[in-house]
Order: sequence, then structure tokens, then C-alpha cells
Amino acid sequence: MAWLSPSDQKALVNFLRELVQIPSPSGQEGALAQRLAEEMERLGFPEVKVDKVGNVIGKIGSGNRPIILFDGHMDTVEVADYSSWTRDPYGGEIDGRLLYGLGASDMKGGLASMVYGLAALIKAGAKIPGTVYFVGVVQEEPSEGTALKASLQEEGIMPDFAIIGEPSSLRIIQGHRGRMGIIVTTKGKACHASAPELGQNAIYAASRIIFGIELMSSQFLNDAYLGKGSAAVTWIRSESPSRNAVPPICSFYVDRRLTLGETEAKALAEIRSIVIREGANAEITVNEYEARSYTGYTWKVREYFPAWFIPQTHPLVQAGLRAAERVLGFKPPLGCWKFSTDGVYTMGEAGIPTIGFGPGDEQWAHSPDERIRIDDLFAAAEVYAEMVLEIMR
Repeated sequence: MAWLSPSDQKALVNFLRELVQIPSPSGQEGALAQRLAEEMERLGFPEVKVDKVGNVIGKIGSGNRPIILFDGHMDTVEVADYSSWTRDPYGGEIDGRLLYGLGASDMKGGLASMVYGLAALIKAGAKIPGTVYFVGVVQEEPSEGTALKASLQEEGIMPDFAIIGEPSSLRIIQGHRGRMGIIVTTKGKACHASAPELGQNAIYAASRIIFGIELMSSQFLNDAYLGKGSAAVTWIRSESPSRNAVPPICSFYVDRRLTLGETEAKALAEIRSIVIREGANAEITVNEYEARSYTGYTWKVREYFPAWFIPQTHPLVQAGLRAAERVLGFKPPLGCWKFSTDGVYTMGEAGIPTIGFGPGDEQWAHSPDERIRIDDLFAAAEVYAEMVLEIMR
């Protein structure tokens, strides 16, 4: 059946335009959360709340199991360079069958489609034997999975299945690599730069370790589905009494992408072996910090986010394929994301069977003139409605 009427489709597009026009960089999602909750209430969600974390939670269904979680994030990255855009990043401009704006693909389009897909079930009076939660989360961009985890634990929600609405080009996504943020701090001895032989330059020690990291890619595992692990040094800073002194401390950040089988212990041991080989005095730690929501709620973030993968034979994958085929008219391809998502918590940490499916294309995320195909919004919304019924059959 067609879940969206022409008037529903028009309302969905207008709603997405509104969402794009509301800036919501990480940590500043409050206005978007309010608008999202208002629309859900207008569409007849029986339970809607903005929780203490700042996430928007909607609930439909009987209150029984199974419990399905629909997850999407409200935050976006900042506009890095306005001059690289030919459209207003916050304009929500429509050109043909494309809607432009920051977050259109990543992932305000997915939010809008999820809300309207679930609302279509309400409007049709569909019998839902289980329970469906929609959660629009804060701060996924810097710390994926952590705000979702905080809400699910605060609210006592333990889903049986999770669907993540990140852009997938209407493919069913089976997983993605994990991520670690590693801080390496080398320690030396300060002295005047006119007599460097009297000190120990922490930058030199760091540079040797960095060169070793660049060369260690051959040690990384390679998974047939998720691909190979990787490492990149993305930030470096030294501490010195002055520009004319040998620095006693140097720190750098390693963005380590983890494929299946690569653990926290393995990733740290690889760097530790370089430190030992170079005879450096260095401390290696997983980056930790305190995140703060626009509500004032705080939580600890530890940057270890495990890889996850769900096999094609899993009932959730098969249900997703059947639901999508009914709407699209063909069985969509399977795939894996290159980026990281809240799936690092749902399946990577909590073991909740998870798939990804969403409107928009991964290639447009975080890109100038970000856009989404309007027809994909409609298709995704209808697939989400079908997924609920198919999973609960």
C-alpha cells in the first residue's frame, strides 16, 4: 500500500526544509529538538518527550515486545567554508527533485522520513503488537552512540532491534568499522634551543613514533565486508617554555579505524611496540572527555567505538529486505558504511541486532552543497512503515 498521500509528501518536504533552516551544530540542538517534538505531537504520536539528555523520544505501539528502535541524530557539523557553497547551507532550497542544505543527507532527511513513516502507521490505524521508539539524538557527530546510550539507560529502554536512518542510498546497511581516538604524549627534557644537545626533544620522539604509525598499515586486519583498518595522525601540539627552548612534552592524536577483530588492546599494543622500538618515553591513552548537552546534562565519553556487522542471513536483515522490496519494487543492495554511527553502541557494544537504512547519499555528507533526492524521502518513509510491520509479523 502507499503509506503517504500527496499531502503527506508535501508536508514531509516542508518539514525537512524547516529542519534544514534551523542550525543545529553539535551541542546546539535545542531549537531543532523543540521543532521535532512539536511535529511528532501534531502527527499524533501518543508519547513524545525531550529527555534530560536533550534527545527527542517518541513512542508508538502496544508497550509489549518486540521493541524496535529508530535512531537518528539531530546535530550537524559546522559549515567549514561558506565560500565553497553555491547554495545557502540553511536555505532548504529545492531545485528540481533535489533539496539542498547542511544536514539534508546527514541526517535531517532521515529524521523527517522516520517521523513521517511512523506517523503513517498511526494515521492508518495499523495494529502494532510490539513497541516502536523513535529517538532523535544529540552530539552523534563528535561522540557517536554515547548520547543514545545515555538516554536508553536513563529511560530504561532495551530494544530488541535497531534501525539507523543515516544516508545509505536506500541500501540495507550491515555494519561499519569502529573508531578509536588515541592520545600519545612523549616526554623529554627542556633546555635552551642554542644547546639542544643538553635536552631531549619531545617533538623528535613524537616524529619517530608518527613515522612508525605511518608504516604499520601492513599489520592491520582486513575484513571481507568492512575493509581494512587504518590509522591517521590528525592533530599535534608541543609544550615549550618558549620558541627558543627544546620542548619537553609533545602530544598527538591518532584516529584509528577498526575493522572486525581489531580490539582496543590490539590497537594500543601496536603503538606501544613502536614506542619501545624507538626507545621513547611516551604515554598512550584512549582519549576521554566530558560531553555537555544544551540541557546542561553531562556524560563521559571514552573514544573506543567497536566495529559491528550483522550477517545477511539474520532475520532483521531479511525483514528489512522484504519491506524495502515491497516499496521499491526491487530488492535493494546490501552494503556497509564508511563512516561511524550510533551502531557502535546498539550492536557494537550492546549487542542489539542493527541495520542501517536511510535516504540520502554518503558522498554528500559533510560536503558543500549537501543535498538529498526528494523521492528518496518518500521511499524511505514508506519502507520504515513496512519495516515495523514486517519485523513484528
